[in-house]
Amino acid sequence: MTAETLAANTPDPTTSHGPAPDPAQYALMAAALDYIEANREAQPGLDEVAEAVGLSPAHFQRSFSAWVGVSPKRYLQYLTLDHSRRLLAERFTVLDTALEVGLSGPSRLHDLFLRWEAMTPGDYAAGGKGLEIAWDWIGTPFGEALVMATPKGVCGLAFAEEMGRHATMADMRARWPDATFRQDAAAIAPHAAAISAQLASRTAEPVRLGLHGTPFQIKVWEALLSIPSGQVTTYSEIARAIGHPRAVRAVGSAVGRNPVSWLIPCHRALRRDGALGGYHWGLPVKRALLAWESARAEA
Repeated sequence: MTAETLAANTPDPTTSHGPAPDPAQYALMAAALDYIEANREAQPGLDEVAEAVGLSPAHFQRSFSAWVGVSPKRYLQYLTLDHSRRLLAERFTVLDTALEVGLSGPSRLHDLFLRWEAMTPGDYAAGGKGLEIAWDWIGTPFGEALVMATPKGVCGLAFAEEMGRHATMADMRARWPDATFRQDAAAIAPHAAAISAQLASRTAEPVRLGLHGTPFQIKVWEALLSIPSGQVTTYSEIARAIGHPRAVRAVGSAVGRNPVSWLIPCHRALRRDGALGGYHWGLPVKRALLAWESARAEA
């Protein structure tokens, strides 16, 4: 790829077209989750969090409880340091059936009900050559997110809260170095709406995915899709489930390379000792995702 082609093909990650789905609610929830996460050790009370997001305590309590399913105080309990260990002890998922779903064609996968199709190894090795990827920024309660899609479906979902727009865009774009990228709000809008609907309801219409990875990575991501919302598993359990019990480090690497965050729930993978482990888009985002799913599961 020439320098001129690269320059023409490099998107400007600081621009955005079109409104984010449910922008007012998402902005409010993002601010609340961010404040609670940042101040979790101080255990802020309802009045303090409500003031931080500019609402009366009563209004904030109703809005937060309606979206998360539990009160702000209860949600805060899910952000304590030992929450991941409790999850591992109480909501551990054994992935005996992780590979029951085939690797190609439309499939309904667990509680997210995703339809997905994996690219061929040859296409993956080509580095995205000939692939056209549309992208745009959307708002989510877990911060701003970058959505990328091909005609087959969503191929990328990345949270920019910790890394910022430029680093997030560069990270995702490097996964398909020879692809053509274009900012296209109209192309992303239906995917954004499907993602928004999944946040609101587990019975929403399926989100279509077009997965791009090695056969080993696809197996790991498929295993992740078998972890129910509100539950967790370990990297070693994933390795055992895909038939490579000694490949724990390779599994961890594949989990970290998951290009479709949240929908492919890499945040539900923990270390064997119950520690959170890493998260490509930042541990605060991982804690928020786990706490939110635990609260909704309980509700």
